Amino acid sequence: MNRPVRIAMWSGPRNISSALMRSWGNRPDTIVIDEPFYALYLKRTGKAHPGASEIVATSETDESRIVGRLLSPLPAGKSIFYQKQMTHHLLTDVDRGWLNEVTNCFLIRNPAEVITSYIRKTDDLALDDLGFVQQMQLFESVRANTGAVPPVIDAADVLSDPRRTLGLLCSAVGVRFDEMMLSWPTGLRDTDGVWAKYWYAEVARSTSFQSRSPQTPKVPEHLREVYDQCRDCYRALYRHRLH
Repeated sequence: MNRPVRIAMWSGPRNISSALMRSWGNRPDTIVIDEPFYALYLKRTGKAHPGASEIVATSETDESRIVGRLLSPLPAGKSIFYQKQMTHHLLTDVDRGWLNEVTNCFLIRNPAEVITSYIRKTDDLALDDLGFVQQMQLFESVRANTGAVPPVIDAADVLSDPRRTLGLLCSAVGVRFDEMMLSWPTGLRDTDGVWAKYWYAEVARSTSFQSRSPQTPKVPEHLREVYDQCRDCYRALYRHRLH
């Protein structure tokens, strides 16, 4: 029997990551998991995110159990385990040995779009909250450990040509492309985290990837230094994107 394909898709927040989870979750051969380290991250950092106390109280915060879930056998009829992961949730004191057991991929997005989207939800924003630096570090670690460049996709490419971009991603991780990845029913899912009611209003209304006009929104002046650091990481990863 072939081993299941476990895709750990690493991104930061406000990065079409939930729409991409919808896409993979619509495949009949795939199960998904939504930000499995989020509650542990909130518990250890004390971040005042919307619904933080509820998230910590109702979600798994035991590191070994989280990792065990990510590496557990798949249900009958399923061959792909898509894991929506946030780079900033993987704290430095969390063991990373399990990363060798999954196919690590990276979803990037123009930091100007990420920042302006994020501050519409909350004003509490620091560099570490956006995950760009952690994403770059994790990318380099995976590349060093595997001796190969891990798959990178850009949100703009997914939105402008989802069939082509997702086809390239599927090829890179060794699975066939499925047309069912291009659309999905509206609404929330049982697989969504309890935080969905705070963050997923837009994706809950969606039925597909929506093409957008290329734009670079204006970043507030007090966040320019944060933007510059994120931009450097983004540009470094952009050079490796599948296209």
